[in-house]
Amino acid sequence: MNCLKNLFSVVTALVLSLLFMNCNTTKQNQKMHSVDFDATCLGEYKYAGPDTLPNPRCTDTLTAWRAIVDCNGEGTPVGKFTVHFDFCGDTAGHYGNAIAVLVAENGDSLFMDVSGQVIEGRLEEHPDYVISWWRDEFTITGGTGVYEGATGVLASDDYNSSEDPYSHHRWTGKLSMRE
Repeated sequence: MNCLKNLFSVVTALVLSLLFMNCNTTKQNQKMHSVDFDATCLGEYKYAGPDTLPNPRCTDTLTAWRAIVDCNGEGTPVGKFTVHFDFCGDTAGHYGNAIAVLVAENGDSLFMDVSGQVIEGRLEEHPDYVISWWRDEFTITGGTGVYEGATGVLASDDYNSSEDPYSHHRWTGKLSMRE
């Protein structure tokens, strides 16, 4: 009887291992395809100033300046989404060392690596109410759900306005994701 139990345990372990390997192989063999990414969102500054918040995270980076922004938006291929940014910066407008996560309405996430510089003023093509702007590339570094393993480079065309307290964002580019 012990021999039969051991044989059953070995066969069960073997079957489970084969199933697990098959699932991983299927995921690894899924082809990637490129899709256009085009999204807009409106950001609300939750905090902008010296990193004196509990659990400071900017003390060893650009400077001890920090901004936290939450955005709501919509776009292709993500549909309705939210974004949470928590980044470090300096008084010259450089920003980086960001925690940046886009969460689609279905709960799937895209992780982003963002850095660049906010420039005071406006460009000639901007509306009169633009008071600062940034056009930086950022990188998609992965995700969850349908965006697991996603990569891509997006270009921002963003600004702050004198008409409202929000940050205005438009992102375009290519997103590579599993079929």
